[in-house]
This record gives sequence, structure tokens and C-alpha cells, in this order.
Amino acid sequence: MSTVEQAVKQSETGVAENKVVGQSIFTRFLKFISSVRFGVTLLVLLGFACLVGMLVMQQNVAGFDRYFADLTPAQRLLYGRLGFFNIYHVWYFNVLLAILSLNIILASIERFPKTWLFVSKPHYTVPVRWLKEQPQTAELELSGTFNEVKDRLTANMAKSGWKKVTATEKNGKTFLFGQSGVWNRLSAYPVHVGLLTIFVGGFMTAQMGSTGQMPLSPGTSTDLMFDTVVDLDKTSEVTQKLPFTVFCTDVQQKLIKKDESISAMNTIDWITRYTITDETGTHEAMVQMNRPFDYRGYRFFQASFTPVGRARNITVTAKPASGGQPVEVTIPRDGTTSLPDGTQIKFKEFRGNFSIGTENPNEDTSNYPNPGAVLQVTQPGGQTQVAYAFGAQMASMPVAGKPVAGYTYQLTDFEKVADQHILSVQRDPGATVVYVGFIILCLALIAAFFFSHQRVWAVIESIGEKDHKIVLGGNTNRSLNAFDEKFKRFTGELTIRQ
Repeated sequence: MSTVEQAVKQSETGVAENKVVGQSIFTRFLKFISSVRFGVTLLVLLGFACLVGMLVMQQNVAGFDRYFADLTPAQRLLYGRLGFFNIYHVWYFNVLLAILSLNIILASIERFPKTWLFVSKPHYTVPVRWLKEQPQTAELELSGTFNEVKDRLTANMAKSGWKKVTATEKNGKTFLFGQSGVWNRLSAYPVHVGLLTIFVGGFMTAQMGSTGQMPLSPGTSTDLMFDTVVDLDKTSEVTQKLPFTVFCTDVQQKLIKKDESISAMNTIDWITRYTITDETGTHEAMVQMNRPFDYRGYRFFQASFTPVGRARNITVTAKPASGGQPVEVTIPRDGTTSLPDGTQIKFKEFRGNFSIGTENPNEDTSNYPNPGAVLQVTQPGGQTQVAYAFGAQMASMPVAGKPVAGYTYQLTDFEKVADQHILSVQRDPGATVVYVGFIILCLALIAAFFFSHQRVWAVIESIGEKDHKIVLGGNTNRSLNAFDEKFKRFTGELTIRQ
């Protein structure tokens, strides 16, 4: 780099490089924590912490209890002490965010005055020698009066996009200066604002947010959600009360193959319908796999389901014991239908693996090995009796052929569904702030990398009455190839019009 160029660069910043010698410890400390190198180090550490959060299942994720049980005692103790099960809320994660925020703020404060000086006070005149050393430079001679040459250069610079061309006289030469995209020099600061906004939103969620699981079965209501907390090698469940009551009206499962299990591999979608009741009234709600529901700052997601086979509706064939035409009826869960003679049939219960006696609530019946339904049958003016309807696997059982209220019953079809859907409930007060931060960050990055600050100088020196020597030069802070092509077109048009 030439001595002239060094002088120009120092004058552009307005401040010469400070010497470390003689600076106080506090000043050197401030320079260190505001340095780019320190900020990048913090970003790497935060990235590592986020990687841990991806590799180690977090305690508020569905299925964490099974994951925790599969770990060795040493892993449980180590991960618990290091806070890996709740990495985004552990103290050192928040400390890293706080220090990185401080680094961004201090770096902005330190560099803004120099940047603002560069933007607000451009150098309208520069040494000709320095101008000739620029990557984009040219020399040519133009004929005409001084004003004609000056006007031609000014018009061509404006046409090329370098607006607000300024003319300055110095040492018998005329300097024309034009630039575009000077605001690009300030684009780093909206990036900083976007990052800080994201950090603030994340901090709000970490400190004031809450998450939990909410199991829902049709016909049940709750105002509680449950969260798992890990303390070293121990896990416990924390109950949190919601400011409203949730009542489940229906659960539905759309299967890929109707005749197979209700496993996740055979499921297209889970649908949970419920109502929310609070002081404002009752509100309908629905959650699907890729369609969460938001209410009063709480977001409901589909998280998991219990592998206990149930039926959303059943189709039963009722055969008169005395002979006659069978009647086929479809009954929704907890619903009732009537036969032609007025007999009422209520769908009371369904089991995926039916057996006489108490059902095992922990049995996996998602494959429906022996499906069966319990019915309540009431004849007109008679008492209510219990009847059973089985599928083809159990049709030969004596209880299946026993008439009840004048009919025998066979289960001919049913819509498969899980016993419970487990919703993930998340209160995220910083979500909107984070979204705003991401919008600011994206727009700022586009402004920073897809646009550039271009500067062009033209030095006019008269060498005769109507002959003038022109030295052109310019530079840009990015998109060098595009600027080079633009500069060549600019100089080419001047030569053609000569």
C-alpha cells in the first residue's frame, strides 16, 4: 500500500490507529470485549451449545422419560450437572447471550462515529496518484469548452447511477465526485439491531415462557399441563395451571392403510378438537400435525399419542334372534342409534384387545389383535342391558352369539383412533419479538450483501483552450466484478461521444 493511499485511508476514517502503549487496563479490556474476534468466539460457543441441544433430548420434549431411562447412570449424572437436558435455560447459556449482546453493543458504539464520519463527510478531492492506483481507473482526453466537458462528465456519472455529483476546485484542477449506496456503509448496524432483538425475544421466552404436555381424551377436561424437570440424576413432574379450561370433544387419526396399526409410520395426520372456556366464553379449537392453534399467548401442538387402540365410530350388524333381516348401524363414540323396532343401542366402550375383565391400561393395542365393543341396549319400555360386538376373530365365542334384547351383534367395521392425543403447550411471550428480529436481520443482510457503496472521481485538468485531460477512478466495498463492468461502460460511453 502506498504512503498516499495510507494517508487517504486514515483521513477517511478521521482517526489514526491508536497505540496500545500507554492505554489503561480498562481501555484494553473494553477493546477486547468489543472486538470482532471475541464476538466470533462467543458465536462459536453458542453454536456448540445449540448443537448439544440438538444431540441431547431436552426435558420438555415428548418421550424424554424413555430417553432418560435408556441413558447410563454416568450419562444422567454428567448431563444433569452440565445442564444438557435444559441447555437453553441453563445459566451459562444466558451468560453467553448477555456477553455477546454486550460485545455487539460496544462494537457498534466504537465503530459508529468513524462510519458516520465516512458517510457524512465524503472526500470530494483525492490525490491523483492515489486515484491512478485504484483497481478501476482510466485516463483520457476530451475536447470542448471546460463547461461542456464538465457537464458531459456530470451527466454520464448521473446516468450510470452515481447521483449528486459534486464539483470541487483544488490546485488548478476540478474534481467531480459521485457515489451511490452510501447507506450500505451503515447496514451492519441493522444487522446488530436484528441480532439483539432476537436475543431479547429469546430471553423473554426463557424467563417468562412455559412449556408442558397435555393428554386429552374425548369427554375429558383439564386446566393443567405437565412438564418434566431434571435435577442431576432425578426427574420429577411439575404441574402448571392454565388460565382457561380445555375440554376435548374429539380425536381423529388419518391412516395411510386402514387395515393396519395406528402407529406413527401408518399415520398421515392427527386431529384433536376441543373447546377452551374462560371468562370470555367458550371457543372452538382444533390442532393438526402441521397446524398448531394459538390462544392468549399459548400455542398448542400435536406432540404424541398413547398406543392404545380405540374406535372413533363403529359399524355393527344387529341380527334378530327370531329371524329376519339384519340391520347395520353406525354409531359414533359415546353415541346412540335406534333400530327399526325402537331398540336403542349406545356405543359405550371399545378395546383393541378385548378380554373379559379389567383392561390393562399399559398394554400396546395399536395393532388391534382382538377388537371388541361394549354396547348398552335398551328395548322400548325395558331395562338397559350390556351386549358385546366382536370382529371376525372372536365371532365364535359363546358370548358373541348370546342374544341381548332380541338381537345378536357383530362388529363389521370401525374407525381406528388412539385413546389419547398428547398436545404440547407452549407459552412463548418472546415469539413476536423474535419474528421481528428475524425480519430485521434478513432485510439488513440483503441490504448488506446485495448492494454496495460505489464511489467515482473525475479529475479535469485543462491542457489547452479546448483540450482537457481526464483522470477517472473509483472503488466499491463489494461486488467488484459488477462495478468493474459498470466503470468500463461509463468510460466507453465517454470515448464514443468524443
